[in-house]
Amino acid sequence: MDYITPKEAAMQWGISQRRVEVLCVNGRIEGVERLGGRMWLIPKSASKPLDGRTKLAKNKTTALHKEENRNNG
Repeated sequence: MDYITPKEAAMQWGISQRRVEVLCVNGRIEGVERLGGRMWLIPKSASKPLDGRTKLAKNKTTALHKEENRNNG
């Protein structure tokens, strides 16, 4: 599998390198791996996670919760 650095991901996604690192720490990027103490390896195929503060993300989260409630209840 090919990997990119947080700096490369930041340039591709139009966000800061620090924000990419925070997303890595919080497990928001699928397939991310930590190498050593601070180095993150992000799969080239990884997509930018939704920003949880946006209306689109909130609507998606609400829809997921409704679906889970239907399946569990």
